[in-house]
Amino acid sequence: MKSASDFLYYVPIFSDLPDETIEQISQVGIRKSFKKDTIILMEEDESGALFIIVTGKVKVTRTSNVGREVILNILSEADIFGEMALLDGLTRSATVTAIEDSELFIIQRNQFLEFLKEHPEISIALMQELSKRLRTADMQIKSLSLKDAEGKVATVIVQLATDQGRIRQGAVEIEKLPLQQDLANMAGTS
Repeated sequence: MKSASDFLYYVPIFSDLPDETIEQISQVGIRKSFKKDTIILMEEDESGALFIIVTGKVKVTRTSNVGREVILNILSEADIFGEMALLDGLTRSATVTAIEDSELFIIQRNQFLEFLKEHPEISIALMQELSKRLRTADMQIKSLSLKDAEGKVATVIVQLATDQGRIRQGAVEIEKLPLQQDLANMAGTS
């Protein structure tokens, strides 16, 4: 099992921090395991922790007005979630479910906010991550409103290739492509 400080170096918002700061962060969080299909957070929950994926994958979903699940994102190792409620203190904006057995590192809101005050470089990295996610959301909105079903699915696959793909023999390979139903939910076509 990797120590917390070992995997925190790979988390983009922490990657430029000095060793001593990484070590401090590793001391305040807790590790928790979640089995596949376990709900980690529910939309509208009132909790304010930051979650870092150590191993596994999770899906971030919302439920439409007609009760249909819409997949907003699939996250994996070194990705974070929970940052919106952590920063604004409001309820959770989405449900997060483990789609593989997963281990998470959890930092409570008050402790993380103290680190932000002491280390403004974390704030800058967090803003960059939020900007990246906002751009992705903008692309999803454009895709949902302007494209037919085939175009929507193609947009989702391109986004997955950008986020998770690896170049092999001149082609981009997505190691674990979501199931057909999950792709449809991500594209808003189911």
